[in-house]
Order: sequence, then structure tokens, then C-alpha cells
Amino acid sequence: MPEASNKVKFGLSNVHIAKITETDGAITYGTPFAMPGAVSLTAEPEGETTPFYADNIQYYVAVANNGYTGDLEIAMTPQEFLTTILGQSVDTNGAIFESSDDINARFALMGEIEGDAKKRRFVYYDCTATRPSAEMNTIEDTKEPQTDTISITMTPRSSDHVIKAVIEPSDTNQDIYDEFFDEVYEKNATASV
Repeated sequence: MPEASNKVKFGLSNVHIAKITETDGAITYGTPFAMPGAVSLTAEPEGETTPFYADNIQYYVAVANNGYTGDLEIAMTPQEFLTTILGQSVDTNGAIFESSDDINARFALMGEIEGDAKKRRFVYYDCTATRPSAEMNTIEDTKEPQTDTISITMTPRSSDHVIKAVIEPSDTNQDIYDEFFDEVYEKNATASV
């Protein structure tokens, strides 16, 4: 009997970030760290469709896949993201400093989406982010939590043009699926068991 596959998807959790280091065109990833409090992630496709006309018809259509742009809405941006990815600094008293000289790092964005049959895990391999936008309001009748929104650009990885990968657990990949957030998944990876 074939395994059940998802008919719908919903929910976002287990968002992780892994900093990219690129040396002489070779990309490596740091150990992923958690971004708790994920509310939503949008990813809008980027790239143009260019038709070519010949013989009085649309003879050929070229489609450029330039990745995605979107927003990650999160309860509160963790300090590790502010320092490791956005380049902000922390003084001896624990105050976080943002400077116009901060240098942003590229990163992999990982996460998990629920489904009606099984959870899917995903990774966008080469991302950049803006500083989080925040909303702060006075308390009125209820304490409504405010969120941060981080705009993210997910581009093709420079080394091999890969943009993202998605995996669902199965009988043959359960070990890899279980280790997904330990390090950035690469094509045809094997478990460390």
C-alpha cells in the first residue's frame, strides 16, 4: 500500500537559520540555530516570462527562475539573528547596538510545514534579510502581541543555482528527515547514524 501524501498544508514551525560562509566560490553553512515564534512565511516567485514569436504563434517561452522574495513574521527577532546575520553587536552590559556599518550575512532558511498526512521540511539555500520592521502599540483592553517582520530574498545559490529543497518523511529517508535541522540538507545526503 503506498504511503499517504499531503492534500493540504498549514502551519509553520521549527524555523532555523544557518549562516553562509563563501570562500573562493565554495559555500559552507554554520550550525543551524532556531528562530522560535514563527507566525508566517511568504515566498513570492521572482523572474520574468519572455515569449518568442515565430510562424505567427508563440513559438517559445523562456522563464527565468530568480528565486523568491517574501516576509518572515516572527514573535520577536532573536538576538542570535541580530548579531550573527544582521551584524549587530552586543556590549558588556548586554545592550544590542545597530550601526550603519553593520554587515549582513547570507544564510540558509529552514523550517517545517504541517500537512494533513505528514510534515514537510524545507530549506532555502541562499538568503539575505532586511532589518526587522516592528510594531509597538499601547495596551488597551487586551494585551495583543506585536510581531516583527523580516523581508527575505531567497536567490539561487551561486555555486550550483539550487534555490530550495522540500522533504517529507518516508520509510527510506526517516533518519535524514530526523536530522534535517542538525545541518543544512544537501542533495542525496546520508544519515550520520
